[in-house]
Amino acid sequence: MSSRTDARLTPGQRFTRGLKYTAVGPVDVTRGTVGLSWQGAHSAASGIRQRLEKSRLAKELGDAQDTLAQELAAAQEVLANLPQAIADARKPKRRPRPLVLAAAGVAMIAVGAVTFSIIRRSMQPEPSPRPPSVDPPQRP
Repeated sequence: MSSRTDARLTPGQRFTRGLKYTAVGPVDVTRGTVGLSWQGAHSAASGIRQRLEKSRLAKELGDAQDTLAQELAAAQEVLANLPQAIADARKPKRRPRPLVLAAAGVAMIAVGAVTFSIIRRSMQPEPSPRPPSVDPPQRP
Protein backbone atom coordinates (compact mmCIF):
# COMPACT_ATOMS: atom_id res chain seq x y z
CA MET A 1 0.00 0.00 0.00
CA SER A 2 1.80 3.02 -1.15
CA SER A 3 0.54 6.49 -0.98
CA ARG A 4 1.36 8.37 -4.12
CA THR A 5 1.12 12.11 -4.09
CA ASP A 6 0.92 13.74 -7.43
CA ALA A 7 3.08 16.77 -6.85
CA ARG A 8 3.28 19.03 -9.84
CA LEU A 9 6.70 20.19 -10.77
CA THR A 10 7.51 23.77 -11.35
CA PRO A 11 9.06 24.66 -14.70
CA GLY A 12 12.44 25.18 -13.05
CA GLN A 13 12.28 21.73 -11.39
CA ARG A 14 11.27 20.15 -14.73
CA PHE A 15 14.19 21.81 -16.45
CA THR A 16 16.72 20.52 -13.91
CA ARG A 17 15.10 17.09 -13.88
CA GLY A 18 15.24 17.03 -17.68
CA LEU A 19 18.91 17.74 -17.63
CA LYS A 20 19.36 15.06 -14.99
CA TYR A 21 17.50 12.26 -16.69
CA THR A 22 18.60 11.75 -20.23
CA ALA A 23 15.86 9.31 -21.17
CA VAL A 24 13.08 11.73 -20.35
CA GLY A 25 15.37 14.67 -20.81
CA PRO A 26 14.31 16.15 -24.13
CA VAL A 27 10.63 16.21 -23.16
CA ASP A 28 11.29 17.62 -19.70
CA VAL A 29 13.82 20.11 -21.05
CA THR A 30 11.28 21.30 -23.62
CA ARG A 31 8.44 21.51 -21.08
CA GLY A 32 10.71 23.27 -18.59
CA THR A 33 11.92 25.77 -21.20
CA VAL A 34 8.38 26.51 -22.34
CA GLY A 35 7.25 26.83 -18.71
CA LEU A 36 10.11 29.16 -17.84
CA SER A 37 9.41 31.25 -20.92
CA TRP A 38 5.73 31.38 -20.03
CA GLN A 39 6.52 32.42 -16.45
CA GLY A 40 8.95 35.06 -17.68
CA ALA A 41 6.39 36.47 -20.10
CA HIS A 42 3.72 36.41 -17.41
CA SER A 43 6.06 38.13 -14.94
CA ALA A 44 7.00 40.76 -17.51
CA ALA A 45 3.35 41.38 -18.38
CA SER A 46 2.49 41.62 -14.69
CA GLY A 47 5.29 44.13 -14.14
CA ILE A 48 4.15 46.21 -17.12
CA ARG A 49 0.56 46.07 -15.85
CA GLN A 50 1.70 47.22 -12.40
CA ARG A 51 3.74 50.08 -13.86
CA LEU A 52 0.82 51.10 -16.05
CA GLU A 53 -1.52 51.03 -13.05
CA LYS A 54 0.96 53.08 -11.02
CA SER A 55 1.23 55.63 -13.82
CA ARG A 56 -2.57 55.83 -14.04
CA LEU A 57 -2.79 56.29 -10.30
CA ALA A 58 -0.05 58.91 -10.43
CA LYS A 59 -1.92 60.74 -13.21
CA GLU A 60 -5.20 60.58 -11.26
CA LEU A 61 -3.38 61.75 -8.13
CA GLY A 62 -1.87 64.65 -10.08
CA ASP A 63 -5.29 65.60 -11.46
CA ALA A 64 -6.77 65.40 -7.98
CA GLN A 65 -3.96 67.60 -6.64
CA ASP A 66 -4.58 70.16 -9.40
CA THR A 67 -8.30 70.20 -8.66
CA LEU A 68 -7.62 70.52 -4.95
CA ALA A 69 -5.20 73.39 -5.59
CA GLN A 70 -7.83 75.19 -7.69
CA GLU A 71 -10.47 74.69 -5.02
CA LEU A 72 -8.06 75.92 -2.36
CA ALA A 73 -7.25 79.01 -4.42
CA ALA A 74 -10.96 79.72 -4.88
CA ALA A 75 -11.55 79.31 -1.14
CA GLN A 76 -8.65 81.66 -0.36
CA GLU A 77 -10.09 84.24 -2.74
CA VAL A 78 -13.47 84.00 -1.04
CA LEU A 79 -11.82 84.37 2.37
CA ALA A 80 -9.80 87.34 1.13
CA ASN A 81 -13.01 89.06 -0.03
CA LEU A 82 -14.91 88.18 3.14
CA PRO A 83 -14.03 91.34 5.13
CA GLN A 84 -15.20 93.53 2.23
CA ALA A 85 -18.42 91.54 1.93
CA ILE A 86 -19.07 91.89 5.66
CA ALA A 87 -18.37 95.63 5.49
CA ASP A 88 -20.75 95.98 2.53
CA ALA A 89 -23.42 94.06 4.43
CA ARG A 90 -23.06 96.36 7.44
CA LYS A 91 -23.43 99.55 5.42
CA PRO A 92 -26.72 101.26 6.13
CA LYS A 93 -29.27 100.71 3.47
CA ARG A 94 -31.18 103.46 1.74
CA ARG A 95 -33.02 105.70 4.17
CA PRO A 96 -36.81 105.72 4.02
CA ARG A 97 -38.26 108.43 1.84
CA PRO A 98 -39.45 111.60 3.59
CA LEU A 99 -42.96 111.05 2.26
CA VAL A 100 -43.15 107.68 4.03
CA LEU A 101 -41.93 109.28 7.26
CA ALA A 102 -44.52 112.07 6.97
CA ALA A 103 -47.32 109.56 6.36
CA ALA A 104 -46.21 107.53 9.37
CA GLY A 105 -46.19 110.69 11.51
CA VAL A 106 -49.68 111.71 10.41
CA ALA A 107 -50.97 108.20 11.11
CA MET A 108 -49.49 108.29 14.61
CA ILE A 109 -51.09 111.68 15.33
CA ALA A 110 -54.46 110.37 14.11
CA VAL A 111 -54.18 107.30 16.32
CA GLY A 112 -53.25 109.52 19.26
CA ALA A 113 -56.26 111.80 18.67
CA VAL A 114 -58.68 108.88 18.52
CA THR A 115 -57.18 107.39 21.65
CA PHE A 116 -57.42 110.73 23.47
CA SER A 117 -61.10 111.19 22.56
CA ILE A 118 -61.94 107.65 23.66
CA ILE A 119 -60.20 108.11 26.98
CA ARG A 120 -61.85 111.51 27.56
CA ARG A 121 -65.32 110.10 26.93
CA SER A 122 -64.70 107.25 29.32
CA MET A 123 -63.77 109.72 32.07
CA GLN A 124 -67.19 111.43 32.00
CA PRO A 125 -69.88 109.68 34.03
CA GLU A 126 -72.71 108.26 32.06
CA PRO A 127 -76.20 109.60 32.86
CA SER A 128 -78.31 107.18 34.81
CA PRO A 129 -81.25 105.69 32.94
CA ARG A 130 -83.42 106.07 36.10
CA PRO A 131 -85.07 109.34 36.94
CA PRO A 132 -83.41 111.40 39.66
CA SER A 133 -84.55 110.68 43.18
CA VAL A 134 -84.31 114.34 44.19
CA ASP A 135 -85.68 117.18 42.15
CA PRO A 136 -82.98 119.52 41.00
CA PRO A 137 -83.25 123.00 42.47
CA GLN A 138 -84.84 125.48 40.21
CA ARG A 139 -83.32 128.85 39.66
CA PRO A 140 -85.39 131.93 39.60
